[in-house]
Amino acid sequence: MKAVGYYLPGPIDRTDALVDIELPDPVPGPRDLLVEVRAISVNPVDTKVRAASAPAEGQAKVLGWDVAGVVRAVGGDVTLFRPGDEVFYSGSIARPGGNSELHTVDERIVGRKPASLDFAQAAALPLTAITAWELLFDRLGVARDGGEGQTVLVVGAAGGVGSILVQLARRLTRLRIIGTASRTETVRWVKDLGAHEVIDHSRGIVDELRRIGIPQVTHIASLTHTDTHFAQLVEAIAPQGRLGLIDDPAQLDANPLKRKAVSLHWEFMFTRSLFETDDMVEQHALLDEVSALVDAGVLRTTVGDHYGTIDATHLGRAHRLLESGKARGKIVLEGFAR
Repeated sequence: MKAVGYYLPGPIDRTDALVDIELPDPVPGPRDLLVEVRAISVNPVDTKVRAASAPAEGQAKVLGWDVAGVVRAVGGDVTLFRPGDEVFYSGSIARPGGNSELHTVDERIVGRKPASLDFAQAAALPLTAITAWELLFDRLGVARDGGEGQTVLVVGAAGGVGSILVQLARRLTRLRIIGTASRTETVRWVKDLGAHEVIDHSRGIVDELRRIGIPQVTHIASLTHTDTHFAQLVEAIAPQGRLGLIDDPAQLDANPLKRKAVSLHWEFMFTRSLFETDDMVEQHALLDEVSALVDAGVLRTTVGDHYGTIDATHLGRAHRLLESGKARGKIVLEGFAR
């Protein structure tokens, strides 16, 4: 089968940073689906793994943790799907990624593709939808249809996770939503997704909050550059507030949170699949609910750019845009050239 991978970690500007390769077709395990990959999207985790994680010697590492496709075969213990089903999912970071013509994935972390979306539109959703959902409802502890009188600040609201989190918060809670964005097009994007206010993090988060008359917020979802903004976040959050983050700060001193009794929460959507937790199937249920919300017109896909077919050249371009910090929504790729 065709795939895109790499043999040595490093920067994206190397000619062999990503390469087109041929690999044997994968064989599904007892609880696996064998999926024909129709479309993928690209996430910051792809760029981080490519830059730093070395494959086993002589082997290629395949990235890609957002897939939409069609089930071609199932393992002997599979009960949730059958061949011919259209699915979408993020996969497991402990297994090969989905930048390949065929991919195997545990059925417990797979959802039914929204019927109203094509494959490329659906591929934009799984990783960010799971991350945003778990961050908002599980980590920050916001109740469905709850949050009356409370405020959430979404730092990096125009990115993939922010684009879903803003929608979830606006449509499924009563929170007042403040997103951060610094360019005209991203400000418009975040407002269109449902943020009540958009502030410019480059001008200082605390000053910007004061400008709009909101000196403190009860919840913060810090999705990017947490170490850069951390002192501002500590000042902006209300006593007994909740701070959730998904990125990888080089250093993070949590002691300043103590005086306000602020709780700190990490979200990592691969935890369930990485440790095969007892509630791993919750991600199947979550994706099915997201699919239903999309088909009902409650949520919309967050495709920002379509970069063409799945190959090393187009994926390299997507990695560069993500690393520039200027991506809006999700970058998707579709199909393999014949």
